[in-house]
Amino acid sequence: MTLPFVILLLMIATGPLFYAHFWHHNYGKIAALLGLITGSYYIFVLHDTTTLIHAGEEYFSFIGLLTPLFIASGGILIRIHKKATPMLNSAILIIGAFLANLMATTGASMLLIRPFMKINKGRLKPYHIIFFIFVVSNIGGVLTPIGDPPLFLGFLKGVPFFWTLTHLWHFWIIGVGLVVVVFFIIDSRNKDGEDDSTEMSGKLEFVGLKSLIYILATVGCIFLDPAVITSGPLHDILKTIKGYTFHLFGLREILFFAIAFVAYKTSNKEAMKENDFNFEPILEVAYLFIGIFLTMQPALSLIGNFAATNGDKLDVNTFYWATGALSGVLDNAPTYLNFLSAALGKFGVSFPVPHDLIASGAEGFRYLEAISVAAVFFGAMTYIGNAPNFMVKSIAEQNGVEMPAFAQYAVKYSIPILVPIFVIVWFIL
Repeated sequence: MTLPFVILLLMIATGPLFYAHFWHHNYGKIAALLGLITGSYYIFVLHDTTTLIHAGEEYFSFIGLLTPLFIASGGILIRIHKKATPMLNSAILIIGAFLANLMATTGASMLLIRPFMKINKGRLKPYHIIFFIFVVSNIGGVLTPIGDPPLFLGFLKGVPFFWTLTHLWHFWIIGVGLVVVVFFIIDSRNKDGEDDSTEMSGKLEFVGLKSLIYILATVGCIFLDPAVITSGPLHDILKTIKGYTFHLFGLREILFFAIAFVAYKTSNKEAMKENDFNFEPILEVAYLFIGIFLTMQPALSLIGNFAATNGDKLDVNTFYWATGALSGVLDNAPTYLNFLSAALGKFGVSFPVPHDLIASGAEGFRYLEAISVAAVFFGAMTYIGNAPNFMVKSIAEQNGVEMPAFAQYAVKYSIPILVPIFVIVWFIL
């Protein structure tokens, strides 16, 4: 029953290219219809509502997290009164890679994409946006559980909070460093706008910084989970709320949407106007991903079954490439969990992750490295590999950038640029 998922992926790939008008006006209906087909199969054929309820909970948590980060970032205006250069552009990408670990890849992407495009006015090309997606929306977020959802799930399952920082920092340096070097070389060949003699003051201005409070509040709410808060009245409340299997919204999700509402109502209007803020990017993600979350369930089940039955036969190299390849086209969070569970099974243990198994030099250490790096890095391989990818693409298109279609993105950019870098990362695992 993976056919609806395959059809949806094919339509995402071909729609904007071959039947753009029809796709633009109907993508939400198509995603919902294909999701409904898969949902009906689970209900009426498999008599399985638990999987759908779980998918619904994950979807609302997913949209709940993205919405306040998107709105709050739209209320912050960054004016860079400086002429764009390959060096300045590279510096912004590196800053974004740092920020991704403090405010999630979504928060960093939404905060920086607009000023990044504005300083490159007159020389802005699709490659600017694509490298931004590579670095800020994906690879940069590998240092903390805040950075990307798979790592946060790992944290909830017992991986120490600072394990990623202390054990994956060298992969971050190599991944971010090599991608930025390639970007610098390409950007240095872009001579557009060089004859612009406009005087620049070199100043950096911020408008609407109060919205940072909402971003920080959203990041803080991520930790409202019984797996993190292990005792006290708040733990009892969270456990009670999470215990209702029919309840799609937990306390955390309600707070996400409350923060989003307050962030919008109290946002700086000047910042919103100059940022050309509108809801189209988040709505596009909401519509498409409801279909993706439903239609990918059979594929995730196949992966889970394969990992569970064959995990003991797979080596660290297979874990790296399998986790990565599937994270590019599926939700990288459950893909990460399935392969992490299989890796633990190799050593006769299960969740929560035993700390002695993943300590430096321990047997499970390299497996967790491989799964973590692959799940985060390979999210950059496609537009659907990570949520910020689609949102950045949508914002860029609204600003007149002709972004490559799904297949073009992979064939022209991610495969020739990222795969060789991921091979280098693989060699040092």
